[in-house]
Amino acid sequence: LPSKTFSRSISFTTFESKEEVSKVLKEKEAFIIDCDGVLYHGDIVLPGAKEFIDFLRNYNKKYCFLTNSSDRCPDQLAAKFNRIGLGAEPKDFYTSAMSTATFLRLQKPSGSAYVVGEQSLVDALTAEGIRVVTAEEADANTPEFVVFGETVSNETFNYEEITTAVRLVRRGSRLVGTNEDVADRHGEEMIPGTGALTRPVEAASGFGCYYLGKPNPFMIQSALDRLEVGREKACMVGDRMNTDIQAGVEATVDTVLVLSGISTMNTVLQYSFRPSTILHTVGDIASLCTDKVDSVELPH
Repeated sequence: LPSKTFSRSISFTTFESKEEVSKVLKEKEAFIIDCDGVLYHGDIVLPGAKEFIDFLRNYNKKYCFLTNSSDRCPDQLAAKFNRIGLGAEPKDFYTSAMSTATFLRLQKPSGSAYVVGEQSLVDALTAEGIRVVTAEEADANTPEFVVFGETVSNETFNYEEITTAVRLVRRGSRLVGTNEDVADRHGEEMIPGTGALTRPVEAASGFGCYYLGKPNPFMIQSALDRLEVGREKACMVGDRMNTDIQAGVEATVDTVLVLSGISTMNTVLQYSFRPSTILHTVGDIASLCTDKVDSVELPH
């Protein structure tokens, strides 16, 4: 972290005054929003989340809830939002599985894939015209892709699945992962994520995996395409510098880091890029956009 040897003041953000931040956010037509750590922790709704979502709807803003999770489909995510009182429809969500499916369609329309992951990933690929094949079908006719997503099932991730994936990648299938997170939260515990599941295949095959979830800016651009809005009119909101904010920066959209989740002010100093602004909660976005600037205190 920066020490006393620094001869200049350290800038944490692009825009540094409340008035400047308010002006920028008011001009946004769309918000792309991370979920966990921004709107809720588990089943606990975070301060300001309901007010922020009400603002989005009352002011006719376009929005998309973005998640690196590929093991739940939009129907399941909407059900959770409704259960904890936030309210949402399946169309409001864009997952890393959906981003991966879009990428595969653009790379190889009507292509084929051997999948290690949950049914939500299979459904997302199928919806984009990707043909999901069994191990037997893949051995008979090598698919264009081998796709990994999160899973907690021994039936979908085991030694046989690993050896099949290695064999196919060495034969020419392209190794793709829904996200590069090596660990995911499961209740109170941390479990291996997609980035951990692909490691044995990368090591044994000698080929690297390409990941489509955050921080890949492809996911942000795909979300913008779904919202039909230009990047200059959009804003990425998240709690992690290394995923949400990095993805937004690389997609050249303005970014808001909220301190209700993982990253802290000290975390920001570990990176060579900066968010457009830092706020305590997403509720501050609503306040800054509805002439309640005086009620907001910017973090220091």
